[in-house]
Amino acid sequence: MKEFKVKVYPSKVNLPKENQLAYRIAKVASDNSPIDNKAADMVINRIIDNASVAIASFSRQPVTTAREMALAHPRVNGATVFGINSTKKFDCEWAAWANGTAVRELDFHDTFLAADYSHPGDNIPPILAVAQQKKSTGLDLIKGILTGYEIQVNLVKGICLHEHKIDHIAHLGPSVAAGLGTLLKLDTETIYQAVQQALHTTISTRQSRKGDISSWKAFAPAHAGKLAIEAVDRCMRGERAPNPIYEGEDSVIARILSGPNAEYYVPLPEKGEPKKAILETYTKEHSAEYQAQALIDLARDMRKKIKDFSKIESIEIHTSHHTHYVIGTGANDPQKMDPNASRETLDHSIMYIFAVALEDGNWHHEDSYKPQRAKKESTVALWKKIKTFEDKKWTKKYHDKDPKKKCFGGRVIIKMKDGIKIEDELGIADANPWGKRPFERKNYIEKFRSLTKDFISKSESERFLKAVQNLRDLKSSQLDQLNIEVLDKIQKIQRKKIAIF
Repeated sequence: MKEFKVKVYPSKVNLPKENQLAYRIAKVASDNSPIDNKAADMVINRIIDNASVAIASFSRQPVTTAREMALAHPRVNGATVFGINSTKKFDCEWAAWANGTAVRELDFHDTFLAADYSHPGDNIPPILAVAQQKKSTGLDLIKGILTGYEIQVNLVKGICLHEHKIDHIAHLGPSVAAGLGTLLKLDTETIYQAVQQALHTTISTRQSRKGDISSWKAFAPAHAGKLAIEAVDRCMRGERAPNPIYEGEDSVIARILSGPNAEYYVPLPEKGEPKKAILETYTKEHSAEYQAQALIDLARDMRKKIKDFSKIESIEIHTSHHTHYVIGTGANDPQKMDPNASRETLDHSIMYIFAVALEDGNWHHEDSYKPQRAKKESTVALWKKIKTFEDKKWTKKYHDKDPKKKCFGGRVIIKMKDGIKIEDELGIADANPWGKRPFERKNYIEKFRSLTKDFISKSESERFLKAVQNLRDLKSSQLDQLNIEVLDKIQKIQRKKIAIF
């Protein structure tokens, strides 16, 4: 790996493209480097993971909306939509839109946290959709996905968007464009232009994850993937992009991020170096914000020491800056303490999440968010007693560059009314690659079967699992096998409103 310094240059300098971050990203994408076997196996795990949560969310309203929009764009030799018979094809950008929303809806797939946030599994739906439409091989798909992960992870390491309240999908547009460049074996120049277009069109603010959080939280990554596909298509036709998009005088860094005097350092693989960043990412055992994963595990343990939850005086969670200010009381969002809040908001409230996990001793992707669960009197009372605090020790652990030492948990102090204190801490979620029970292939398959058993037949489940685990050997036109058809009774979902499409 090599770190590249990224800074703003005045227009009169006419910075050579070879020295621009977008071009260096394109060089990585166009480098036919050898495949790391562990990384390739992890691609398969994450395709299984994405399918799990996409099918589990099939009937939810945002997913239904996205799917209905996609179904209005049929294409004879297009891409498949999760849940729909594989003989039916649709424009790849709309398939990516539907599938990306389905993957994101439950907030239950993989994550990578560093200088910024990300869900790198969001790269998979658009890259898979294009691979199906272009009749790519399974090996081509693996290479494309590895590039998508590589670029997104390293952008997240080097450039913080959150401090400027820019949503993390601004790193997803370029990573998808790069991944598509690898998939389609495009030349460096075309990928360079596409990366810049994709960034330029996918910048939005973090209001989508602030206050009263709406369903757009699920749509946003799918939208970025769709726009990246369109950017690549334009550039394959010979169109160019605003440049330099990172270093220009009126660029993203100069006008939206840290300004003309800023310097960022982005690590990227050198020529011929295998793309292994996917191995630094981690999936979720629980359907909640990743920074809540370890704290849910901790709540399950700490509850064993409490006989009467009504005797709790207060609960303090000492944690990282990001956890405190994004999903904790430091966000100053009253909605995070509101029993009538949306599922998306509750997913971003560690106070709610810890209260439920402490009471129930588990976490369920649907039951834990039901309105009646959020309004349970004892839960509301406990919820209001929880407050978070930033601890610089945990902030430092959060940003540790060694993936084995990164921590996203915290220390919890439960004060009882009789003066007794119950204290414990957990830095790494149990399912993390460096946790107590790291997720392996069998865990991904177990998660898939658990989440999809009520939606698909057993034969369809086994067919998909066999196909995806044979991904390396899938030939051109066989990637449709990565689709999953839900049961007929599940498919019959009525349109609620008349729309344009």
